[in-house]
This record gives sequence, structure tokens and C-alpha cells, in this order.
Amino acid sequence: MNQITEKESLGIIQEMIHRAKESYLRFNFYFLLWGWLLMFAGMGEYILDRQVQSEYAWVVWPAVGIIGGIIAGVHGAKKGKEAGAMTFMDRVFGYVWTGFVITLILLIVLSVSNRMNPGSYIMLLTGLPTFISGGVLRFKPLIIGGVLFWFFGFFSFFYFDEYRSLIFSLSIITGYILPGYMLKKHEENARV
Repeated sequence: MNQITEKESLGIIQEMIHRAKESYLRFNFYFLLWGWLLMFAGMGEYILDRQVQSEYAWVVWPAVGIIGGIIAGVHGAKKGKEAGAMTFMDRVFGYVWTGFVITLILLIVLSVSNRMNPGSYIMLLTGLPTFISGGVLRFKPLIIGGVLFWFFGFFSFFYFDEYRSLIFSLSIITGYILPGYMLKKHEENARV
């Protein structure tokens, strides 16, 4: 039987830590992708609904969902092939965010079928996986982003529907875009 030396054992541990760091740091792409798409969707809905007064202002949401889903799926497949084996962290995030997306879709379908604007509920729901991701990664900007999603979701219940999409856009900026750029900077610093 081959025995591993202490130096080889330490090297294996360091490599595992390095791979885990690379694994979670690459999530900035998703926060930035969805952040920008959803922020523009919220602003687009507001402009189309309140300024243009289009009855089809809601169309921006499924359009953004489809575009974002395709981009995220292609990117995820490519990165998955490059990474090789899936880490424990990959599985945790996979289940947390897959569960979020399934719940989100059900929430949207049920809200719309009951003629309710799902925006406030979406912000409240989005706080959960964002907060969990920040906690698991020990990345405070995402933890704060999750809390801000909860705050804006709660706050938006007290304003007229006309401002909900703008409040949603603001929650996306503070919950996804700013933490996404901070995570990207953290990733770039970790590579150096």
C-alpha cells in the first residue's frame, strides 16, 4: 500500500480548498446576469405600463426569463464541463437555487392566475436563497443583499402598485448587482 506523505496530504487539502473557492466565486456571473436582466425588466415594465400605457407591459418578464434561462443554462453547461467533478458546494447551491426557481415559478403562476402582482412576494422569496448563499459563502454583501430583498419586499406592500416595479429594480441593484460585482472583484483578487 502506498502511503501519502504529510507534504502530499497537505497539497491535496490545499488543492481541494482552491477548487472549492473557484467553484463558489464563479457564481458572480449569475448574480450579474440576472441582476442586470431583472433590473431592466422592472424599469421596462414601469416605462411601458406608466409612461407608454401599454397593456402588454408584463411581456418583459417572460422574455427576460427565457433569455436569462438560456444564457445561464449554456454558461452553466460550459463551466460544468470545464470544472469536471461537482463539489459539495456546487450541489448545495444547485439544490438551493433549483428549489428557489421552482417555488418562484409556482408563485408567479398562482399570483397571476389570482390577478395579484407577484412583485412583493418575489422580493420576499428572493431574499432566502440570496441570504443562504451569502451565509454559506461567508460573503457579507450577499447576506445584506438577502436582508434588503426582504426589506424591499415588505416595504413594497405599502406602496401603490405603480411603484412596485421600481422598488423591485432597486432591490435587484442592492441584492444582486452590487454583491455580484463585489464577488467578481473578490474572485479576481483570489486569482492573483
